[in-house]
Amino acid sequence: MKSESLRDLYLEQLKDLYNAEQQLIKALPKMAKAASSDELRGTFEEHLEKTKGHAERIATIFEQMGEKVEGKKCKAMEGLVKEGGEVIKEDMTEALKDAALIAAAQRVEHYEIAGYGCVRTYATILEDQQAADLLTQTLEEEKEADESLSRIAGLLNLQVPAEPQQSEKRVANPSQRKPKSAA
Repeated sequence: MKSESLRDLYLEQLKDLYNAEQQLIKALPKMAKAASSDELRGTFEEHLEKTKGHAERIATIFEQMGEKVEGKKCKAMEGLVKEGGEVIKEDMTEALKDAALIAAAQRVEHYEIAGYGCVRTYATILEDQQAADLLTQTLEEEKEADESLSRIAGLLNLQVPAEPQQSEKRVANPSQRKPKSAA
């Protein structure tokens, strides 16, 4: 669809966000399963329920606009979800994996915060206060999720060693090795 007006752009952005939420509904259970921290797992599970509500709010807006409830492939979310999937498959300590999961999840939240901020502004300009209110509610929940992840990261990241353990360190340059002492 060619966008020729702010309403067209608004509708396209809503379709993108709707698809993004659908992708997250599939990805969040996998992230929760991969988390070793009970608090992080619980945060992912709680956000899954809120994500379902976000998709429902967008569907409500579509219906209020007299539009078909449909998504448009969100390539950005597809990439973010793929990166999160790669983290899940990585071989690393539990604490390090939790830190990486938080980083992946926060990238998602920041993308959503930007997207919902834009569509809320469009709804306001288009004088659709009902939609603006729904989008504001979702935007606030996305910000809360980001803040929660930051708080958990502050606690969990302290459990991740700052440097590899001595036995895990590898010297890339042989000239940096300590010479063996002569007997």
